[in-house]
Amino acid sequence: MTLAILFGLLTALSNALSVSSQHIASTRGTESMSGWRVLRHLLRQPLWLAGWVAMAGSLVFQSLALHFGAVSVVQPLLVSELIMGLLVRRVWLGQAIGASTWWAALVTGLGLLGFLLAASPSTGRVVPATRDWITASLVVGVVVGIVVALAQRGSPRRRAALFASATAAVWAIEAAYIKATTDVLSAHGVGSLLSHWPLYALVVAGVIGLACEQTALHVGPLSVSQPAIVIIDPVVSVVLGLVIYGERLHAGPGHLALAAVAFVVMSVGVVQLTRTAPATMNRDVHRL
Repeated sequence: MTLAILFGLLTALSNALSVSSQHIASTRGTESMSGWRVLRHLLRQPLWLAGWVAMAGSLVFQSLALHFGAVSVVQPLLVSELIMGLLVRRVWLGQAIGASTWWAALVTGLGLLGFLLAASPSTGRVVPATRDWITASLVVGVVVGIVVALAQRGSPRRRAALFASATAAVWAIEAAYIKATTDVLSAHGVGSLLSHWPLYALVVAGVIGLACEQTALHVGPLSVSQPAIVIIDPVVSVVLGLVIYGERLHAGPGHLALAAVAFVVMSVGVVQLTRTAPATMNRDVHRL
């Protein structure tokens, strides 16, 4: 569990570094560019390439975290990416962060900690049943398909929220596929990956999740899509962990009630954090 928490936090930090570095590189000197000129410019930017290295690192750290720990522990921990992102902005970029944003980050962190302590997720069976994989994959696939269909029309905020919800669901099932892939790797070696289904399911989920995420960011404001992804992902992940891997939460209505309250507190913090955080990564842009 200690290793799972450590690698989960490293995943969140790597994600924050990846987003920050790629955002800075993609907005620096590209205002008058379009199409392939932007791509050629970015390929010559060490900072943009470093963002991809950080992204690859986050995948490695997430795989290790899921190998050592439960899905219902690791995925909620990734909420800390928002807090890590603020620290990156302040320490690395020297950007001014308003007091209300720091308070929102504190509420988010305390809510996350309270949820993990009250729910106390623990690992379950080592080898999930095939029928559970099939059922979970089909349900998530159908739900994502319906949500994406509904997202074709409506206001920008509604479309962003729906595409972000689809992204969160896909990322949750993708985390389960990552855990299954690492289990195959540790049990049978690298050569066995191509002969087992989890790797292919992981690739498909990764492509679909990326497409949904990019669409959510394109059609509506980040203040809508980011909270939806951050809040819905851990909820779906906990459910999938219970269904597929037989993970367990702390028994008793009291603990579950406290976990629910803590999760609500965390969600409120996430929404407030994303609304008050600086809209760009320029040093002179901040909110109070």
